[in-house]
Amino acid sequence: MLRPCNNHFRQAIELADFWDFRFDPDDTGSVSGWQAGFPSGRPIAVPASWNDQFEDGRDFLGPAWYQTDFDLPWGFAGKGLFLQFDSVNYLAEAWLNGRSLGIHEGGHLPFVFDITEAARPEQNHLVLRVDGRLAFDRVPPGNVAGSPDDFFATHAANFPPAQFDFFPYCGIQRPVWLEALPQDGLRDVIVWTELAGTHARLHVKVERNGSASGKLHCNLIGHAQPGMAEVAFSDGSAEMTIDVAEPALWTPETPNLYDLSVELVQDGQVTDACRQKVGLRTIAVEGDRMLLNGQPVYLRGFGRHEDFPVVGRGYLPALIVKDYALMHWIGANSFRTSHYPYSEQMLDLADQLGFLVIDEIPAVGLYFREDGLAKRTALCRQYLHELVQRDRNHPSVIMWSLANEPHSNSPHARPIFEQLYRDAKQLDPSRPVTLVSYLGAAEEAFSFCDVVCLNRYLGWYTQSGNLDEALPLFSAELDALHGMFGKPIILTEFGADALPGMHAQPPEMFSEEYQADLIERYIKLFKEKSYVAGEHVWNLCDFKTSQGVIRVGAMNYKGVFTRDRRPKLAAWRLRDLWHPKN
Repeated sequence: MLRPCNNHFRQAIELADFWDFRFDPDDTGSVSGWQAGFPSGRPIAVPASWNDQFEDGRDFLGPAWYQTDFDLPWGFAGKGLFLQFDSVNYLAEAWLNGRSLGIHEGGHLPFVFDITEAARPEQNHLVLRVDGRLAFDRVPPGNVAGSPDDFFATHAANFPPAQFDFFPYCGIQRPVWLEALPQDGLRDVIVWTELAGTHARLHVKVERNGSASGKLHCNLIGHAQPGMAEVAFSDGSAEMTIDVAEPALWTPETPNLYDLSVELVQDGQVTDACRQKVGLRTIAVEGDRMLLNGQPVYLRGFGRHEDFPVVGRGYLPALIVKDYALMHWIGANSFRTSHYPYSEQMLDLADQLGFLVIDEIPAVGLYFREDGLAKRTALCRQYLHELVQRDRNHPSVIMWSLANEPHSNSPHARPIFEQLYRDAKQLDPSRPVTLVSYLGAAEEAFSFCDVVCLNRYLGWYTQSGNLDEALPLFSAELDALHGMFGKPIILTEFGADALPGMHAQPPEMFSEEYQADLIERYIKLFKEKSYVAGEHVWNLCDFKTSQGVIRVGAMNYKGVFTRDRRPKLAAWRLRDLWHPKN
C-alpha cells in the first residue's frame, strides 16, 4: 500500500473539515435507510474522536454516523479512484451515493475502498457508520464477563468497561484521503538493508497492479552519488539491489535519510512514480545485546498514548511536534507505540529525528478463553499484517510487538503467539519480534521471542510505598529472567502515579517526589545489569482512562508530564539521569 501523495501521476486530497454527525443509540439507522444519507446531523470535526466534542457523547461508543459531500477535482478523470481512512475506531462501514463500499474491523490502521464505479464527477455523498462498542470477541476486548482469572477485574469493573487502561475513544481519528491513481500503476514498495564492510545494499521490491509488461527504474538520491537502476517486471513484481559505497547510515545521533525515486516505465514512457524517504540501517539481536548497524544500542524513552483534551485520540500535528520536543529535551531516544499503532506521520518524524520505535499491534488485554478466541486470533493476525505492510519501510521501527500484557496463563496462548511470531518473521525477516508481558518467567512466549519486554511496578502495585523492599526483589527477578532466557531485557513499563502539585517529605505514594525517586532507583538498578537493553518509563504524559476507583478523575497520572505537557519533578530528574553532567 503506497501512501497518498501528489505528483504528475497521483493526486490526493484530504477530506478534513466539518462533517455531519449523528448518534444512533437505538441502532436504527440502517433500517431507516441512513446509508443514503441521514437528517438532523450536527457538525463534527474530522479527524478527531467524537467523545470529547459533545457533552452528551463522552461515554457513548456507538453506533454513530458521519456524512460529507465532495466533487471530483480536475485531473481525476480516467483514473482509479479510492478512499483511504487512516484510522477509524472501531468498526467502519461505508457507502458512496447509496452504494456499499465495504466494512473494515479494527482501529489505528489504514484501509482503502475502491470507489471507481461508485463515484460521480459532482455531488458525491459519502456516509460512514462507526461502531466502537466494546465486545468480548473484538481486539482489544471489552465487556468481558466470567472468571476474573482471565482478565484484570479492576479494569472490567470500570465505566466504560474496557479491558485496558486507557479511554476507548471512537470515531474518525486520522485523515481521510480521496485518491486518483493510474489504473495499472504501482501498488507497493518494500525496502530493507544489508551492510557489508564499508558498503550498504538497499534491497527494493516493487509490486504493481495489472500484468502488462514494463520496467522498474529506481534512483537513490542523497549523500551518495545518484544512479539509476532498471529491471523488468515479472508477474507484477520486480526486485533490485542498489549498492551504496560509504553510506551515511541511519542512527539516532545521525538520522540520515535518502530519497528513493521509483518509476514504472511502459513503452518508453513513465506511467507512474512515487518517492519516499529511506534510511540505511540494520537491527539485530546477538546474545543479550541489541545491535544497530552492528553496534550495541540502549533504549531510553517512554510508553505513550495518543491522547489530548478535546481531540481525544485524534490526529493533531502540533501535539506530535510538542511530544518529540519534550522527549528530545529529556534525553529520550525511543518509545513504544503502546498499545496500538500510532499515526504514520508520527513515524515520519521518528525517521527524521532519529527515534527508535517498538511498533505494537492493538492487542492489549487479550485473554484466551474459547469464547470468541478464533475471531480474536484472526484479528491479531490481520492487524499484524496491516501494521507490517504500513510500517516496514520506516528505519525508526526496530521491533514488532505482538501484544501488551496478554493473560497468557492458558494453554491456548503459546500456540497463538507462535503463529503470530511466524507471521511477523515471514512478513519481515529483518526485525526482531517481541511481546510485552507482566507475567515474567511464566510468559512462555519469551522462550521464542527475540527480546524479553517486561512491565514491572514493584513499589507501586506491589510492595506499595516500600522501595527498600521492592528493589532487591526486582533485582533478583531480573537476574533469574536473564538466567532463564539469555536474551536482552527491555523494561517497557515502570513508574508511579503522581498527582500534579502534590508533594511530600519524606516521599510518599502519589507525590511527585515518590514518582521521581522510584524512577531514579529503577534506572540505577538497570545500570548494574549488562543484559538490560532499554528502559521505557510509563508514561510520557498523563492520559484519560475509563472511570474507576483506582483512577482519580478518570486519569492515569503516571506521566512525567501532565496531560497538557507541563513537567513534573520526575521529568527534571530524568533529564539529569539521561543528560549526565560530566
